[in-house]
Amino acid sequence: MAYKYIAKAWKKPDESFVKDLMWQRAITWRKQPAIVRIKRPTRLDRARNLGYKAKQGIVMARVRVRRSGFRKTRPTGGRRQKRLGVTKFKVGKNMRLIAEERVARRFPNLEVLNSYWVWEDGRYKWYEVILIDPMILPDHPIACQTRRVFRGLTSAGKQTRGLHNRGLGAEKFRPSKKAARNKRIKQ
Repeated sequence: MAYKYIAKAWKKPDESFVKDLMWQRAITWRKQPAIVRIKRPTRLDRARNLGYKAKQGIVMARVRVRRSGFRKTRPTGGRRQKRLGVTKFKVGKNMRLIAEERVARRFPNLEVLNSYWVWEDGRYKWYEVILIDPMILPDHPIACQTRRVFRGLTSAGKQTRGLHNRGLGAEKFRPSKKAARNKRIKQ
């Protein structure tokens, strides 16, 4: 019953108590390292929907990633400004997948189950990642999968690959990358 009210408060954080609470928490989170192991999730309803349970073998981590577009180093050689190629770069991955990959590198013995958005400010975004220990929970469905986050098998990875359902009547979610390349070549 309580999960319903937690979910309702997080649905519109600006209109509920969540904004003031998270404003204070973000002050301390900025001073912490980029990846922190935490005892319990900030959004309990969301974590439980994604498979979190308060038992041995399930670990939570909060990760901070920088917002905005990516930049490259400014070239030293001469060229006009338009051809510098420094700003306005886009990455083929979403921020949540980048956060999951960073946590997976920090905890190499754990497997990423899922993640969710927690908070953001002008500079950073925070995500919480649910991890499984395959040694403690060998019967868990993802315990036999290795490094699934790097193969795009988490929810964020599937979203980046364009595999999320577009509608009930969709036969397939996207054309294959090979088909798209062949279509470009023929034109």
